[in-house]
Amino acid sequence: MMDYLILTFQLFQLFQRFFVNCCCHRCINLITKPMYTFSFERLEVWNKSRLLTKKIYKLAQNFPEYEKFGLTGQIRRAIISVCSNLAEGSSRKSKKDQSHFYNIAFSSLMETLNQIIISNDLDYLDDEALMTLRSEIHTISLMINNLTNYTNGK
Repeated sequence: MMDYLILTFQLFQLFQRFFVNCCCHRCINLITKPMYTFSFERLEVWNKSRLLTKKIYKLAQNFPEYEKFGLTGQIRRAIISVCSNLAEGSSRKSKKDQSHFYNIAFSSLMETLNQIIISNDLDYLDDEALMTLRSEIHTISLMINNLTNYTNGK
């Protein structure tokens, strides 16, 4: 037990020395707070887009093998871009930068909708899946617009 306490104290001193010259509160929060929650993780729109990403990834597994490097890859890149840009935008300091990344997230969401419609046209997705995904995309798009408007002070 004593060895464990000594080791813990030594690790604490090591981290303290490492971050002593760091003026970034992010570094300190990562060390002092277990399971620090970043700002983007508290965004409801990020959580909804993350769940939609998971759903689309699973649906795309059923696309034909020959679409692996075509529509499957493109739809996955587009939907992952939504939550990634929401996360990146939330970490930006200036409102202009935040708004820029939220706009990219919205554009990627529209790209995803386009690809879902095409997937339905090609009979890779049934009409019920299209309507469900379209409804979720509509909700997320409204949330991104509201986030952008809030960021822009409108």
